[in-house]
Amino acid sequence: MGTEHPDLADESALALKILVAGGFGVGKTTLVGAVSEIRPLRTEELLSEAGQSVDDTDGVDRKVTTTVAMDFGRITIRSGLSLYLFGTPGQNRFWFLWDELSQGALGAVVLADTRRLEDCFPAVDYFEHRGIPFVVAVNCFTGARAYGSDDVSRALDLDRGVPVVLCDARERDSGKEVLIRLVEYAGRMYTARLLDSVG
Repeated sequence: MGTEHPDLADESALALKILVAGGFGVGKTTLVGAVSEIRPLRTEELLSEAGQSVDDTDGVDRKVTTTVAMDFGRITIRSGLSLYLFGTPGQNRFWFLWDELSQGALGAVVLADTRRLEDCFPAVDYFEHRGIPFVVAVNCFTGARAYGSDDVSRALDLDRGVPVVLCDARERDSGKEVLIRLVEYAGRMYTARLLDSVG
């Protein structure tokens, strides 16, 4: 029998905080739920008449709930590397939560819907202005016109090198691939910043 205490975490384990952001109804809750290996925490409430004047439901007519605080999930990418996922609320009235949620984040996934691409501009602007690495993940909805990564990058006027990936937020493997791309990209960005600071 070993002398290690079973409740002590492996000191070499690394946990990284990732935000999942984007417009209203783009699939943030779906993505967190699809990839999480634990039962995800959800703070969803039914859409109400009071919110009709402020929530733009064009294109998401069948949506009946909305995230009012955050979604939370966890996924192990490989042994010793876990990601803690924080899904942000999509409506402007909940943006006061974003500053708290973004504290200590390695990076972010900005989910996009090509039918309402303008809805992800605020999230892109938020992360660009704060220097938080992000990838744009185009959630490929059934019936939506297909666009290539380069087309989406140009439409969003992204900085050169910001990854744009196509995904299906309902599929675990697809969501996991998006997260891996983000971790790789954020790693490159932080390494480049470190080298610039000592150069």
